[in-house]
Amino acid sequence: MKKTFVSLILLLFVLSGVAQEKTLKLNDVYTNPEVYPIRVNSLQWIPGQNSYSYVEDNKMMSSAVKGKRADSPILSLEKVNEDFKKAEIEEQKRFPSLRWAEKGVLRFINNDKLYSYTLKDGNIKFLCNYPQGAEYIKKNPAKDNMVAFTEGQNLFINVGDKQIAVTNDTKDGIVNGQTVSRSEFGITQGIFWSPKGNLLAYYKKDESMVSNYPLVNTTTRVASVENTRYAMAGMETELVSVWVYNPEIKKNIELDNSKFEGQYLTNVSWSPNEEFIYIQALNRGQNHMHLNKYDAKTGVFIKTIFEEKHEKWVEPEENIHFLNNDNSNFVFMSERDGYYHAYLYNVEGKMQKQLTKGEWIITSFEGFNAKNTKMYFMATKESAIERHLYELDMKSLKVKKLTSVEGTHNVTLNESKTYAFDMYSNYKDIAREYSLLSVSKATSVKTIKKNKDPFANYKMGKMTIDKIKANDGTDLYYRLIKPVDFEAGKKYPVIVYVYGGPHAQMINNTFLGGGGYFLQAMAAKGYVIFTVDNRGSGNRGFAFENVIHRQLGVLEMQDQMAGIEFLKTLDFVDMNRIGVDGWSYGGFMTTSLMLNHADVFKVGVAGGPVIDWKYYEIMYGERYMDTPEENPEGYNNSCVLEKVDNLEGQLLIIHGTMDPTVVWQHSLQFIKTCVEKQKQVDYFVYPGHEHNVRGMDRLHLENKVAKYFDDYL
Repeated sequence: MKKTFVSLILLLFVLSGVAQEKTLKLNDVYTNPEVYPIRVNSLQWIPGQNSYSYVEDNKMMSSAVKGKRADSPILSLEKVNEDFKKAEIEEQKRFPSLRWAEKGVLRFINNDKLYSYTLKDGNIKFLCNYPQGAEYIKKNPAKDNMVAFTEGQNLFINVGDKQIAVTNDTKDGIVNGQTVSRSEFGITQGIFWSPKGNLLAYYKKDESMVSNYPLVNTTTRVASVENTRYAMAGMETELVSVWVYNPEIKKNIELDNSKFEGQYLTNVSWSPNEEFIYIQALNRGQNHMHLNKYDAKTGVFIKTIFEEKHEKWVEPEENIHFLNNDNSNFVFMSERDGYYHAYLYNVEGKMQKQLTKGEWIITSFEGFNAKNTKMYFMATKESAIERHLYELDMKSLKVKKLTSVEGTHNVTLNESKTYAFDMYSNYKDIAREYSLLSVSKATSVKTIKKNKDPFANYKMGKMTIDKIKANDGTDLYYRLIKPVDFEAGKKYPVIVYVYGGPHAQMINNTFLGGGGYFLQAMAAKGYVIFTVDNRGSGNRGFAFENVIHRQLGVLEMQDQMAGIEFLKTLDFVDMNRIGVDGWSYGGFMTTSLMLNHADVFKVGVAGGPVIDWKYYEIMYGERYMDTPEENPEGYNNSCVLEKVDNLEGQLLIIHGTMDPTVVWQHSLQFIKTCVEKQKQVDYFVYPGHEHNVRGMDRLHLENKVAKYFDDYL
């Protein structure tokens, strides 16, 4: 009797546990914080101390890197509001964003003003006006009361509460201080303060000769045109110059680029002593780069340090990295040996040595130690789908791996490069964990915040990451997610999620395998989810990527079809129900696969798709395809309009009406051709959205895509 009672209790306990398991829904990511990994708010190093801070429960906490002393609060929301009140700043409902400026001093922004905040006495001091609404804004690295920003087409500096107009251009098409080259070539800004904050370099862009492309704003009573300058492949492009402004004498000078007029001026770098500026000038054909040196005070072109060429393309992606307090030696990053590696040069152009080598790439430069004897970087040395922190001995060139846990690491080294915050995850059992890493010991010395499984109460599909072979024997990574409640012997429909373009990697050993919540929610609805990183995608080396040159879509589709051949070997896959989904380059791939392999793909959803590469922007398009005049056959073969007759399955095209990247013309041309060819196609637009659909409207998008597969697959 007693045994039966105990068994009954255990059974009820098990059943209650099963009943508590949930199925991930599409709206969970927008409405349910439970599904997100843990995070540490405002984690940062405290300058001048072997300690760090973070925010928890509306308190700023301090923690020492050594010893067992408990974390202690150094500032509360109550104290912040008390000090804010004295400074006549409105009360905060939650702990504000405070960043360390120096030992004992924080900075914060409030109502477009930058302040300093001294912890010891609670003193708050106004530093300068800080217009957060500016399109581009850059604080002076050495002078707290100075910030540069753009407004309209001009560049300004605020010094305290005074404003200085650095430029005063009124001609339409002249733009100062903004990014150029459509943010290709690693360009993310157009404002470059010198290291000591005495001079300001900036881009001036003349795009008056570039065609105005009409984007239609339908929110006005009468729909209005919002033009954007958009140079398509083969068309006339912007002219860029680099200028230097001296705030002390209020004078602008232009760097003499007459020998390189019309070239892309990429990756503006200052010498540590502020005397020289280095620019990587790239020709229109993007296969010949000159690293040039200029006098920062006179603008005179001094010399070309060295050149780099390749028959397909050369792609500068980041600044040169001067050694600490050294104006003569720098590290240059290049793919010249087939993988993205580091090279040590002097300013005379002599390569002293190649610092790193091997069939792996550096993914980010993390700096040098104080004596320049060690260099730190993130790389794929362990695996193409992992990221680890490494230390290079600058003399022996020995590389030491510093992070140990399998997966993808994101690190923040302290100023002395003795410790690092290490945030990591993998797709198997760590959604996110924070650790304190000792650089000298190459080991974790403290767990800052332990992993917590956000899906502990959810039923999830089993994920596998492995490799298949391309037709030339190249290894290709794939990710496969089985449906929730998978049953052996049952046949399931498949959604192939694809991107396939350069610089992107869809599969990583990280939380969710790099796949995102939408794919997990679709697995919960009963689909097999499958992705292949084909040749042409990123982080596998130059040869892996450049095989697509002048023939976009050809080899990428071959590799996607290698994935289909693999699916045929799985007894749970219903080969009569294969769908494909992708956005941007993935939209191009989705449409291409639906038209070139209509016998395989039953349903497709293509978002923001490139339809004809001659309509795409010049910098990206010409790197991979050359101009339409130089490569007419390649453009014709990649144009999906030529294949519309092949359309058999259900295809949904989605586009944002204000897309400035893959302009609306692409999908409209496709629809027009479908009408002419009497081919039925489904179409949906998101009014006012640009190249991606954001906010709660994205939930609508995901439900739209899910319903389309539910209805037709």
